[in-house]
Order: sequence, then structure tokens, then C-alpha cells
Amino acid sequence: MSVKSTMKALLAEAPNSPLRNADIARPVPGEGQILVRVKASGVNPLDLKIRAGNAAHARHPLPAIVGIDMAGIVEEIGAGVSGFRQGDAVYGMTGGVGGIQGSLAEFAAVDTALLAPKPQNLSMREAAALPLISITAWEGLVDRAGVKAGQKVLVLGGGGVGHIVAQIAKAVGAEVYVVDSASKADYLAGLGATPIDRDAETVETYLARHTASRGFDLVYDTIGGQGLDTAFRAVSQFGHVVSCLGWGSHALAPLSFKAATYSGVFTLLPLLTGEGRAHHGEIMREMTKLVEAGKVIPKLDPRRFSLADTDEAHRLIEERQADGKLVVEID
Repeated sequence: MSVKSTMKALLAEAPNSPLRNADIARPVPGEGQILVRVKASGVNPLDLKIRAGNAAHARHPLPAIVGIDMAGIVEEIGAGVSGFRQGDAVYGMTGGVGGIQGSLAEFAAVDTALLAPKPQNLSMREAAALPLISITAWEGLVDRAGVKAGQKVLVLGGGGVGHIVAQIAKAVGAEVYVVDSASKADYLAGLGATPIDRDAETVETYLARHTASRGFDLVYDTIGGQGLDTAFRAVSQFGHVVSCLGWGSHALAPLSFKAATYSGVFTLLPLLTGEGRAHHGEIMREMTKLVEAGKVIPKLDPRRFSLADTDEAHRLIEERQADGKLVVEID
């Protein structure tokens, strides 16, 4: 039986233009790559910024296929590849930036360093929701801050990255607090975190209530802007602040007077530079262990999307109407 030489893919052709369903050449895996039949593509806010032409840091010029996260089945093995077999279920943060083909397509040729076995207890849809947010959470919480059991960890924002930060911190035995809206309190409490109502309590109030005004050992800011300034106020002496959105200009005095430290996280670097890709695969393998142990569960919006519905999924993200991660299923 002959192998089809083309595939369906969604192309972002110009800033803010509708995605176009196109037949394009099916990729061929090169040295160190495998061809993955994509089953699901996670939707991230960065996809929208790339489509709008507002993500120079992602270096993904249009026209392009977007989609950073994916889960799928190994279709073909390239030269020099070991550790993967045809038919394996895999997932990872594999492209959609740096000129690398994204996951809104039937197939993708992927650097094996970026991939890990998919958790057996997750569907493809659930697995595709995890890579970017998990790597971002892990790099800040584990790699940069070295989270430890018994520490008081404050998470600013309980959304995509934040809900994974909270679960990883809880899994290592930290005491976790999450600042977000009151509407998320029950969900966050269900993760084992202490919810803090961002609209009802000032920083000083919750510092007094939860730390006797000492401050938190580790603060992970997932919202940027004033969130990072809040993190500097909330951290303890000799504590550590991490941010995945620390792109603005901020006064360092509140941090410096506590002899505290700061780390930034830029998750795209291995895709953009080629350096550190194996560590992304390692992180995803660790996430597989946590998920299979029942310690991390991704929160998904219940609505389902196909390639034909991707514009609608992007609209929901843009209008902040998603309740959990959105995923496009590809069949």
C-alpha cells in the first residue's frame, strides 16, 4: 500500500488572518527525528500572539503552522534513533516556534529529545494539554528554585502554569497557597492548596494570616506585570521568586532588602537555540511519573475541538472564556 505524500494542516498565513486548512507535503523524519501522527494539539495563548504577529520572541515567521504542544503515535523512525518504536504513544512540546512546524497538522517530524512516553492514564487530549505548562512549572519550581518539602510556596495565578506549579509543589511535600479569584477556591482546595482571594485580601493581610508576616519561602509568579511586584513583596528573607512572565521593568529594592533571589523562566529557549532539548524530554518523563502516580491532573475545558474548530478555540482563549486548557483533536 502506498504512503500518502501529503497531509492536512492549518496554516496561519498573515497576521490575524483566519487559519487555512491546506494539503501540504507530509514531513520526512531526519537524523534523530521520528514522524509522529498527531492526535491532539494543545492550545496556548502564545499561538494567538504568533497569529497576530505580536510574538517576535517566538521567532516563528508567517506563513506557518502553529501549535506548541502535542500528543500522538510514532509513525516512522528516523536514522540514529533509539528508545522509541513505531506505535509508541508520546507527548511533548515539539514546535510551533522558531520556524519549527507546529502541531496543528496530521503529522510532525520531531526531535526525539523533546518527547516522552505519554502517561498511560491520560487520553491523547489530556496529554496534549500538559507539555508547555509543565515544563514552565518545572523549570521555575524545581530547576531554578529547588523546591523542598516543608517550604511555604505561594503561587500567583492558578491557571495553566499555576495549577501545575501547585500540584508539583504539593507532590514534593511543600505547603501550597494560590492567589486567584474566589470562583476558583473550591478547585484549588481540591488540589490540596490553600486558596487566597485576590480581590478580598491584600498582600499584607495574607502574609500576616499565613506566615505571621514573615513571607513565603518561594513565590512563583505566573501573571507578570504587577504580579511580579507582588511576588517581591510576598517573599521571605533569603527566599526565592520565580516568574515565567518577568518581562517588564520592576523595582528590585523590595527583593534586595530581603536578600532574596529571583529567577526568570523562558521555556522556548531549547526550541529556539537547540540547546537543552534533552532536558525538556527529561521533564516530560518526570511528569509522566507524577501523572501516573495520581499526583498531577491537568484541568481541561470540557468543550471539544477539531481542526475545523480551531479558530473558535483561539477566540475563547483571546476572550478569556476558557475554563481550563483547550485542546484540538486531530483525526
